Amino acid sequence: MKKSFLLSIIAVITLSLLAACGKETSGKDSKVVKIGVTGSDGQMWDIIKEKAKKEGITVKLKEFSDYTIPNQALADGDIDLNAFQHIAFLNQFKEEHNLDITPIGTTQIAPMGMFSDKYKNPDDIPTGGEIAIPNDPSNQARALLLLQSAGLIKLKDDFGLFGDPSGIVENPKKLKITPVVAQQTPRVLKDVAASVINNGVAGQAGLNITKESIYLEDPNSDSVKPYINIIAARTKEKDNKIYQKILEIYHSKEVEEAIKKDTKGGSIVVDMPIKDLDGIIK
Repeated sequence: MKKSFLLSIIAVITLSLLAACGKETSGKDSKVVKIGVTGSDGQMWDIIKEKAKKEGITVKLKEFSDYTIPNQALADGDIDLNAFQHIAFLNQFKEEHNLDITPIGTTQIAPMGMFSDKYKNPDDIPTGGEIAIPNDPSNQARALLLLQSAGLIKLKDDFGLFGDPSGIVENPKKLKITPVVAQQTPRVLKDVAASVINNGVAGQAGLNITKESIYLEDPNSDSVKPYINIIAARTKEKDNKIYQKILEIYHSKEVEEAIKKDTKGGSIVVDMPIKDLDGIIK
């Protein structure tokens, strides 16, 4: 009787331990990380998902139609990470909206390009021609810097990273600079002399930025470093080991090759230490 009772107790304890182990394993296997993106075409995210799954992480993507929502969604806890923006955009947006989010690492740099359905060279754009640029502050300034680099305008010396058309000091062709929503820049091509389009937006519109743009940013220029893309998290979770694992996966050889293929060589992977990233932000 005593022996039977003892065996019963042992059986109960054993089952409890197995159940606990099962819960722990289940928790690891079912760890879900929701990542906000503004485009998930191509192989890159499929490879990231597959590699993360082998680490017990389920990556789920949440697509957003514009740049104004993913940071607020991150701050509100609707997503765990986002991967759609460059450093300058994040810095400007979180200050304007008082959000406690931060970059946890770099991803890639995607040069911005000027496109035209009518002209093959910036010099061919006629006097009085209209050029569309993104209207969010950081990309608007970036587009104006690109126009200056192309020799179409000149900006004031202290133009900075968040300037607007009021910073133009020379416009010899009297060009009309029209800010529009970033996602609209490809759609207005037929109506303007040229349009300055973000790399990702160009890709979503079926444009090949390396072959079809009439002018392209130099990705190796120091002036372009504030436009290195990043993965962002809530500040209190910036050291989360699972998020760091996703960042590590992002910089795997297979993902890097997929990015080159997905962007037709238009984007360059950047793996920069976070302390260097902080320096660029400041």
